Amino acid sequence: MKTYFENHWKVWAGFAVAAILLFGVAPAVLSDFRLNLLGKFLCFGMVAVGIGLAWGRGGMLTLGQGVFFGLGAYIMAMHLKIADAAQSGSAVPDFMQIAGKTELPAYWKPFTSPLVTILAILIVPALVATVLGLGVFKRRVKGAYFAILSQALAAAFAILLVGQQTTGGSNGLNNFQGFFGLALSDPINQRMLFFIAAGALLVLVAIVRQLMYSRYGELLVAVRDQEERVRFLGYDPANVKVVAFAVAALFAGIAGALFVPIVGIVSPADIGVVPSIAFLIGVAIGGRSTLLGPVLGAIAVAWAQTSLSEQFPSGWTYAQGLLFIVVVGFFPAGLAGIVAALRSRRQPKESVQTASEAPEPARIGAPE
Repeated sequence: MKTYFENHWKVWAGFAVAAILLFGVAPAVLSDFRLNLLGKFLCFGMVAVGIGLAWGRGGMLTLGQGVFFGLGAYIMAMHLKIADAAQSGSAVPDFMQIAGKTELPAYWKPFTSPLVTILAILIVPALVATVLGLGVFKRRVKGAYFAILSQALAAAFAILLVGQQTTGGSNGLNNFQGFFGLALSDPINQRMLFFIAAGALLVLVAIVRQLMYSRYGELLVAVRDQEERVRFLGYDPANVKVVAFAVAALFAGIAGALFVPIVGIVSPADIGVVPSIAFLIGVAIGGRSTLLGPVLGAIAVAWAQTSLSEQFPSGWTYAQGLLFIVVVGFFPAGLAGIVAALRSRRQPKESVQTASEAPEPARIGAPE
């Protein structure tokens, strides 16, 4: 009997190669600026992993992942601003001092604790997604209606933050000095943040792989393809969808929390409708139904956006939209689907032994 490692050696090899590239090759060949930029893209990859599970496997077109990304980002940002203020001997962050405030708002105070902050990053996005999912999926809202609802939620959340001066308004929160006691101005600590983001991405990919190839993953695909049949079998499709939706929200919240110290700013522009659609474009281009397609697609699109927008500031948006239309219209499985199709064509056809070529079965009891 084969051991577990022998049955899954390709998976272990893939994770080993990814770890070598992220922890060895990237820090050796990239400058500090490019490495920090790659860390930002890895955060987008974490969001894409969750979208791949919810959309690729569950059929839920999530156009509002910016909400959960923003929840994790603002929770982390509030804690960092409070810590910076305490380090300088002030009771409130710098932008509140300019506005004449002398006391923290009530909803800021829990985030003075690092432990509460971490727990909130893990719980709040998933809890919001669970409540929203139960309210939507129990009423059997799906398809375009769910996509429009999730997009409207992202727009409303961004507008709400713009009007809140206690979260920096349209400018957001920025100018962070430390990260849990570590100075963000130190290049070594910036490199450490990249390693944290890389490790978190590998862990999230491993979790999604386990879910995809478990009985729950099979049930999620069944709900996507034949929801009514699953209901007749005694399962509640709403509960199955809620789990995937909450997991995707959890991943987006973690990504947002790591995005803040890596980039150094978070604003409503990072969590509205446009970023939510950008997350989706990367997943669609990479291949939403595969494991690594969403991650690679999100990183590639973000990298291309940063590189090409420097040379063609006004043309990248049109190129991005055109690429999304071409992929969705002609290659619905994404680039990963194209690679899989080419690989299947190259494989030689197995020879099938016909009945005439097969040896006759031995006749029991026949004379020799």
